[in-house]
Amino acid sequence: MGSEHSKSDQGVGEKLQKVLASQGFGSRRQMENWITEGRVSVNGTLAHLGQRVSAADQLEVDGQRLGDRRTNAPQILLLNKAGGTVCSRRDPEKRPTIFDQLPRLREGRWITVGRLDMATTGLLLLTNDGELAHKLMHPSTGMDREYAVRINRKLDDEALRQLLSGVLVEGEQMRFSDIRYYNGSENNFWYHVALMEGKNREVRRLFDAVGATVSRLKRVRYGPVILPSWLTVGHWASMQLDDLRRLYKLLRMPTKGADSQAAQRLKRSKVAKTSCLVPYPELPER
Repeated sequence: MGSEHSKSDQGVGEKLQKVLASQGFGSRRQMENWITEGRVSVNGTLAHLGQRVSAADQLEVDGQRLGDRRTNAPQILLLNKAGGTVCSRRDPEKRPTIFDQLPRLREGRWITVGRLDMATTGLLLLTNDGELAHKLMHPSTGMDREYAVRINRKLDDEALRQLLSGVLVEGEQMRFSDIRYYNGSENNFWYHVALMEGKNREVRRLFDAVGATVSRLKRVRYGPVILPSWLTVGHWASMQLDDLRRLYKLLRMPTKGADSQAAQRLKRSKVAKTSCLVPYPELPER
């Protein structure tokens, strides 16, 4: 057994978790968990972390054999998430989930690019490409997220300085990379903020740290992808093929699947009416 491990871990083939992610089973981190939990086997033997596989290897997930290794045409959905919905695939409390309203995939499954809490609305990206999801979410990629936020008071210069320079919140250092005042009166003041990671409830926790309470929170941009004004709450649209190509190029990733195949799939779904990408700085090399 030890010799088999050493042979399969010496750089031949692709990492197993990467192959499974590219098949749309989930993110690379999720696949690592599945391997650790014993849900994946290679050629009839339980898989292990770090294992590499080739096209000739037979893979099984939860006892089901994967067919011929194929590269699915990549797709991205833009969802204008409604409040009161959760991002879990199944919710123990039986609350509405975003997956209830999504189109079915013939192969693979939808993977959320990050999450939004139940009360937060706005832009949520979903894709069938686990590698793309991983790249979009990883902090080292350098993609920021922008939110429109309504709070109960106008911030003074000191509060703005703290939010930009960094605040220690429950032992974690957090900060906005940008904050801009829009308008407001009485107890309703609107700001747009940007941050790099989007930790759990980070926007709400940052404002709370300077004595402001968030009453509405809506994500309006993820990296170069904006929430289009025509996409109504609770509805989704497929990203245009040209936008898809541009996004992969920005991330320095090869597009997977034939363009003609992707175009055919897009024609059978609701395609975005307009481009949803805005100019964006070149990302750092990884």
